[in-house]
Amino acid sequence: MDDEQDRLLPIANVGRMMKKILPPTAKISKEAKQTMQECATEFISFVTGEASDKCQKENRKTVNGDDICWALISLGFDDHAEAMVRYLHKYREAERERSTNQHKASGTDQGEESNHESKQPKQPIEAPNNGVEFRVLEKGNSSSFRNPS
Repeated sequence: MDDEQDRLLPIANVGRMMKKILPPTAKISKEAKQTMQECATEFISFVTGEASDKCQKENRKTVNGDDICWALISLGFDDHAEAMVRYLHKYREAERERSTNQHKASGTDQGEESNHESKQPKQPIEAPNNGVEFRVLEKGNSSSFRNPS
């Protein structure tokens, strides 16, 4: 039983997310929280496994955000992928700004790229069989998500 609990998302976090979407007076049973905990954990494992398989085929050891987006598309979760692409773009933009601010604060701003930036792919990522394409854009542009059908 302890091994199973170790692989699941923390139930307090799951409960907190569930409460955010419900009216303030709503109650959530322990059973409902546990069910959602198991479903969310399974979903994350399913998507991550697909992304990991892709990385293995490409002889890479690190799964990145683009791999997760690709996996969501290849598994048919297009709506989730679109939201994830937007989030990933905003996250990377915030990281670039944070890195730039840290360099300026320490006096070491010499136009160098952070490790995070230099590892981002510059070519579109295409999901198999459905023509959806991701594009990594430069700072200041919005994320592009199109289906060329």
